[in-house]
Amino acid sequence: MTNRPYRIAVVIPKYGLVGGGERYASEVTERLAANPRYDVHVIANQWRGISPNITFHRVPVITFPRFLVTPSFAYFANRLIAKMGFDLVHTHDRIFRADLFTMHGIPHRTWVSEVRQKRMSLFDYATAWVEEQMVHAGGCRMFLAVSELAGDRFSRMFPAVAKQVEILSPGVAMERFPVGEGKNSIRRKIREHYGIGFSEPVILFVAMNYELKGLDLIIEALAKIVHGDTVNQRPRLLVVGKGSQRKYSQLASNMGIGENVIFAGVVENAIEDIYAAADLFIMLSGFDTFGMVVLEAMAASLPVIVSDRVGARDLVDEGVNGYVVDRYDVGTVCDRIQFLLDSENRERFGRAARKEAENHSWDQVTKRLDDIYSVLLQRN
Repeated sequence: MTNRPYRIAVVIPKYGLVGGGERYASEVTERLAANPRYDVHVIANQWRGISPNITFHRVPVITFPRFLVTPSFAYFANRLIAKMGFDLVHTHDRIFRADLFTMHGIPHRTWVSEVRQKRMSLFDYATAWVEEQMVHAGGCRMFLAVSELAGDRFSRMFPAVAKQVEILSPGVAMERFPVGEGKNSIRRKIREHYGIGFSEPVILFVAMNYELKGLDLIIEALAKIVHGDTVNQRPRLLVVGKGSQRKYSQLASNMGIGENVIFAGVVENAIEDIYAAADLFIMLSGFDTFGMVVLEAMAASLPVIVSDRVGARDLVDEGVNGYVVDRYDVGTVCDRIQFLLDSENRERFGRAARKEAENHSWDQVTKRLDDIYSVLLQRN
């Protein structure tokens, strides 16, 4: 047992910047760095903000030609690590050597072939090569997947290390999502801003890629509901994020529901206020390693409907706090939405959703990671 703090290297190209992986890394690293038993060093090319408990080290990245991006970051990061002599190296991205690798995605070859459905470019081959070097020869002792979906894809690609894979999903800051009158006052304000009545049922969709996340399928389902005769109130769809508003606005108009779809654009600040204005959340993604917006929606007491290709399906207790559906089964999607349009059903599901989210706070995720660090450090 050492008397000095353990020197921990946390590796990620962009620390604290926009992105699910970047946010995950910064949330847990900031909390771990507050523990006096750790001397935390972040090795990155870019970062946002300075923490008094963290030492930052900038490493270069060669951006041209593009195929050198991943290998160059890995090379310079590992060269710095070798000079400094850390007790534990925890990487959130592909480098050549590490003790612990948190996988915010799936194996790169799988991503290209199954999700993007494209041929491998020189950049893709270089990125996959670095990943394979780390898995097979990088001394990694544990691989953390953010979901069962991600862990399964990784284990299929790298069966030799499948027993070293564990699941550690992202967390959520529960304090950002109020309940009771605090939530109701925000709900009134946001709904007034978008011209929505306080009691109108609102379906929320949040994404930075409308196409990948299935907005067209959601609009199709909404059209069937609106033009049907089984609901008394016509729901509104609040679309938040980035995509071709013109394309999807036209699609909604062509289906006769243009007035039911509201495009809010990108909301950079206080996104939790948007959740407070909604009644249920839906995302029919073609593929999502996790989907932190699903966990945020649950923290905001929203029942969720997600496709079976969303990693956050791990959090869905079917028929209790939400539903997991085949994204192309429009009939089932409509049935689930209509069931949750009933106020008693969605309130019951919403309470269960928040209860599940409470099991995934950032503090709890950090506690689990702290335990993992302790195990790995004892093995040194």
